[in-house]
Amino acid sequence: AVMKLHPLPAGKVVAFGAVASPAAALQLLELAQNTIGAGLTAFELVSEACLALVLKHHAELRRPLQAVSPWYVLMEVSDLQSEELASTAIERLLELAFEAGHVSDAAVSASLSQFDQFWALRENISEAQGAEGKNIKHDISVPISRIADFIAQTDIDIQKAHPGVRMIVFGHLGDGNLHYNVSPPEHQTGPTFEDAFLALQEPINRITHDAVARFDGSISAEHGLGTLRRDEAARYKSAVEMRLMHAIKNALDPQGLMNPGKVLSPQAH
Repeated sequence: AVMKLHPLPAGKVVAFGAVASPAAALQLLELAQNTIGAGLTAFELVSEACLALVLKHHAELRRPLQAVSPWYVLMEVSDLQSEELASTAIERLLELAFEAGHVSDAAVSASLSQFDQFWALRENISEAQGAEGKNIKHDISVPISRIADFIAQTDIDIQKAHPGVRMIVFGHLGDGNLHYNVSPPEHQTGPTFEDAFLALQEPINRITHDAVARFDGSISAEHGLGTLRRDEAARYKSAVEMRLMHAIKNALDPQGLMNPGKVLSPQAH
């Protein structure tokens, strides 16, 4: 195992910007990487559906921009010397982004409180979705260059199969990791509606994970595979891959004592 250590930044700032689409967000990401490099320490994608849920269930938070946009990005820039240099870097990036048409509006944190408020809009999405009711979650990874196409096509496929469901999509765009979640149609609450919605979990999982495979992604990302996706993962791996995985497991853990049954189904040794 090799670990790379970085000095603790002396200053951090965050910007919350409005973008027209995931494709525009990817253009902004490329610009940010070319302009700031390693100083770009976070790049998050947030849909308006996500932001609306957070604002609905967290009255202490405020919409950071006046105009509503279909998508947003949250960018964090860090500097080893000072917060002032981090602010200068992100403001220069936004100037270039406005000129290129990647961003239509943006706000930059001017205090620690505002920094925390902007991050809270992103970090409370999962909690807000849970407060809204039952939901179907997917923690997936897709090659960064293909994320926009994946979202566009998979949204169409799910809406065609199950009209009215709400797509709650957000994630770590800079890492190619998406939380591609689905909530019931708005105003459909109560046990009867929830049971009917949860009955769609298997077909929605199949649409989503088949799309992930077509776009050369993985059905598990930052939260790992675990038992929830263990058996389903075998559907997307070849017989050779599965044999190799079992062979490595048996070689390193012949008695099956290490995290048994979590990544591979129990198998006779």
